[in-house]
Amino acid sequence: MSIQDVYQRIERDLDQSVTDLQTLLRQPSISAQNIGLNECAQVLHDLLALDGIDAQILPTRGGPPVVVAHIKGSSNKTLLCYGHYDVQPPEPLHLWDSDPFAAEIRDGVIYARGATDNKSGCLAFVKAAKAFRETRGEPPVNLTFLFEGEEETGSAHLEDFVNLHLNELHCDASIALDGGVNRTSLKPEIHLGIKAILYVELRIRTLKQDIWSGRAQTVVSPAWRLIECLNSIYDAATGEILVEGWYDEYQGPDEYDLAFLQEEVDSFDRAEYMRQLGATRLSTEDDFELLKRAHYGASANICGFGSGYQGEGSKTIVPSEAFVKLDFRCPPKLEPERQLERLRLHLQRHGYSDIELIVHNARKNPYKVSSREDISQATYAAAQEVFGMQPLVQGVSIQGIIMLSIPHPAVLSGFGAPENNLHGPNENMPVERFLQGIKFAAAIMQHYADRTSADRPTGPE
Repeated sequence: MSIQDVYQRIERDLDQSVTDLQTLLRQPSISAQNIGLNECAQVLHDLLALDGIDAQILPTRGGPPVVVAHIKGSSNKTLLCYGHYDVQPPEPLHLWDSDPFAAEIRDGVIYARGATDNKSGCLAFVKAAKAFRETRGEPPVNLTFLFEGEEETGSAHLEDFVNLHLNELHCDASIALDGGVNRTSLKPEIHLGIKAILYVELRIRTLKQDIWSGRAQTVVSPAWRLIECLNSIYDAATGEILVEGWYDEYQGPDEYDLAFLQEEVDSFDRAEYMRQLGATRLSTEDDFELLKRAHYGASANICGFGSGYQGEGSKTIVPSEAFVKLDFRCPPKLEPERQLERLRLHLQRHGYSDIELIVHNARKNPYKVSSREDISQATYAAAQEVFGMQPLVQGVSIQGIIMLSIPHPAVLSGFGAPENNLHGPNENMPVERFLQGIKFAAAIMQHYADRTSADRPTGPE
């Protein structure tokens, strides 16, 4: 069904939409520092009310409030639209060209923390729903808005909140507009899954204090001991995690995923990717394998390593202790809590009981949604329609937590671009890209309502 009338209404209302986005951006809401979260939830609630949407501010047990709204549509399907109103800290402030919460517009671009991640995404859903109601009386599908306030710190209270509100949050599918376009091809990206995170620290002390290195041959060096342990966990040459049973439940890409991967390879610019990262080499020379690892591979990454003297000049010691911080990215079916137990057993079996294992984060529920799902196909078709190019389908969002209690297919996409600097100084959102994002939200709603499971897929065969 054509929604040109809805697009025209979105264009007509653009000035007000931009003003409302500026209002939301001017309210700081930094979850890592517990700044302005209650106030921002109220601002968001009030903006929905101004658009005729009846919303509620619901408390969480120990975290910031959640803004929830329900809009009756003309379909029997319910689409949950997920977003978050919290933002990253703006520091370092001296790298901003204007106040990070001033929401200044310069040359058609709005500059503010949260402009891309994720306040514009939240309002894209709201403004799309408003356009449908003003042109057709109702959106084409039942809508539930869930906008939370601690995504940037891991959504620690979201699972509990969902369990307390199961009936209110029941849905047939969910969509988040918290992503963007590809770094090198600038094609829109659609993410059909998420890797979970296991973040641990390994720490060892073999001496009461640092000693003279002339006796290094008589003691066990904590640094070398830790390196030995790391080599038993991970093979840097092959990229393989060596912990016993690590891949037992691994769910790799299916035939459709592989077809999408090949499409991405065809538009992948290795040199530009390396330039953006400042990388001198990549983990493999094979582009297909590289992208397969990025989207579907497990990883063991050293985030930090410390031991001994690190000042100027030399100091001949054997340090008394050493530590390493690791994050493991866990693709679908590799549940972090199960992988943690495997890591514990690995340390015991290989004689590393002298190494302390400290758990910092075990974010659960890695998931994978089929590209054949209605919401996957609807987002694919909407991206083609709005962006005028074939999207890249990959296989990331906190919706995985919601899926623990309400099983449903969840998709992440977005309309941000690399130059929009999410998480960085001078985060921004061009007005024209915001307009495109609202249209994208509307198109997803319409295509999802139009689809039935018998429809022919739009993606690669």
